Amino acid sequence: MFFQFGIKDLIDILLVATLLYYIYKVMKSTGSIKVFTGLMIFVLTWLVVTQILEMRLLGTVFDKLISVGVIAIIILFQEEIRHFLFSLGSHHSASAFVKLFLGSKDSQSSHEDVLPIVMACLNMAKGKVGALIVVERNVPLDNIVRTGDTIDANINQRLIENIFFKNSPLHDGAMVISHKRIKAAGCILPVAHNLDIPKELGLRHRAGMGISQETDAIAIIVSEETGGISVAKKGEFFLRLNAEELERLLTSED
Repeated sequence: MFFQFGIKDLIDILLVATLLYYIYKVMKSTGSIKVFTGLMIFVLTWLVVTQILEMRLLGTVFDKLISVGVIAIIILFQEEIRHFLFSLGSHHSASAFVKLFLGSKDSQSSHEDVLPIVMACLNMAKGKVGALIVVERNVPLDNIVRTGDTIDANINQRLIENIFFKNSPLHDGAMVISHKRIKAAGCILPVAHNLDIPKELGLRHRAGMGISQETDAIAIIVSEETGGISVAKKGEFFLRLNAEELERLLTSED
């Protein structure tokens, strides 16, 4: 059958393609791409059976599975759905819309704010002292702060280095910096389970990746094995950074 193809149909196709692309990206970043592929095959089979072949009995079975499957998908993939909605909300245009009507704190840091952090990371890298520092941006990290010990101090290079000193009781956890202050240390972060993370990257890197996937925070990791400085930002790793690159990532609005 022939039908009229208009601008509305083109917009409809583009919106569906965009939606599927975002879902694909989320599933790929969380290691659930095979589940996504299986769901797409199931949905396509359902459409062929019900819309093209018009098999009523088999179509009824598929309809029941689809109706129950939506609830099961929400339960099983609540973290992926949360990450998908967060990625939509953190998109540049959506963030601008929220800031216009609701207002937002300034998430950009100046050179003076990040200099003590950069210098502390450089010194710890030289001594191969492991560290994990999370810099809050627009998404509050109150739940993460509550898992550690409250400090609420000015950002200070010596304080950062002392907290991550090997004999310090707080050196194993993460430090959270919020509103240009050190809020807490020894905090527990969600760990990323991506299969594509390089094997040589340890638990600190996976924790840094986890917080960067669930929020818009920036995680700085200093490796205890190699002394390398890395950053996890928006679910992406930036490895083997120097002082200038680290400062640029911390002060960038993107």
